Amino acid sequence: MKAGKIWGQTELIHANSMLEFHRLEYQKGVVCSEHKHEFKHNGFYVESGAMIVRVWQDAQGLVDETLLRAGDFTSVKPGLYHQFEGVVPGVAFELYWGAEFDHNDIVRR
Repeated sequence: MKAGKIWGQTELIHANSMLEFHRLEYQKGVVCSEHKHEFKHNGFYVESGAMIVRVWQDAQGLVDETLLRAGDFTSVKPGLYHQFEGVVPGVAFELYWGAEFDHNDIVRR
């Protein structure tokens, strides 16, 4: 399912009870809204182009800006306002996931 946005286009690739996976096509100089997710993490992986991901760290306005180029990834914790801006037109993949993932969750025999 594809949907047009002011910044470009998003396409849902996969969704289940644990995650959502979207493909984004974004334009230069456009931004998404400042928003937060109460319970889910939000990740961005840039395939082509470049984008800035801004994260408001506190109520006083401290903002972290991360420049992502092809091959870069960043994530935003739940409860933090954030937005992205296209620096160079491109394609990114956006992930949403819920519960904290434990990479040590393995039982060997």
